[in-house]
Amino acid sequence: MLRYGLTAKKKLGQNFLIDAHVCEKILKAADVQEGDVVLEIGPGIGSLTQGILERAGEAGQVVAVELDKQLVGVLGDLFGSRENFSLVQDDILRVDLAAILPPRRDVKVVANLPYYITTPVILSLLESPLSIRSITIMLQKEVAQRMAAKPGTKDYGSLTLAVQYHAKVSVAANVPVNCFLPRPGVDSAVAHLEILNKPPVDVDREIFFRIIHGAFGQRRKTLLNALFAAGFGENKEQLAAAIESCGLSPSVRGEALGMEEFARLAEALGDLHKL
Repeated sequence: MLRYGLTAKKKLGQNFLIDAHVCEKILKAADVQEGDVVLEIGPGIGSLTQGILERAGEAGQVVAVELDKQLVGVLGDLFGSRENFSLVQDDILRVDLAAILPPRRDVKVVANLPYYITTPVILSLLESPLSIRSITIMLQKEVAQRMAAKPGTKDYGSLTLAVQYHAKVSVAANVPVNCFLPRPGVDSAVAHLEILNKPPVDVDREIFFRIIHGAFGQRRKTLLNALFAAGFGENKEQLAAAIESCGLSPSVRGEALGMEEFARLAEALGDLHKL
């Protein structure tokens, strides 16, 4: 940073990872192998880029997307001579990934982003038509816990189900604030998302996620009251009967239900939603 006269830009939410041990943990979790195609989002000052390039090797391809024009110049100086490295200055939520990645290749994603955009980026990648094999991402510890949560816990919610519908989630490492420059205000974690070949449940996705968002929209309400408020059922008696047909109590709360139980609700309540 001294060499290039860099300072972290607060408006971009920049906190540069400076701990080599954490970098190794991220690289291990990402499991980059010789010949892999890797999309690195938010390479920053290149803390991870060097290791990714070494592991992917000359047969691989590393495509880095960085928003900050100044950092793009630094990254180009450091890695621009490598044939297996390409660099794009753009907003990851706006860039056409299909246009910058090699066609018909599986992709591993490694990301270290400003925390205010991590959730939109993850959900965008999970919904992407690209063949993404895994996402390894640094994010706020609380968000990592929510993505990996189990039913019946305080962290479990609609984000949990949205992510676990697409991926097997694990927390690869917890990362304290002193691993960054400048130090962020919250602890961080590295989450690894192994993309599933197919969703764990076969449902009408639109109804499935309407039910989930309804159940967690007011999570202190019973399932009956929460779903009725979300527009399911002509009356509570009708809705209660449909919930009971799934083997569930209308007084249960959404946080107690697993993926399969929400799938059963989607089947039973599909015709009861007031559009």
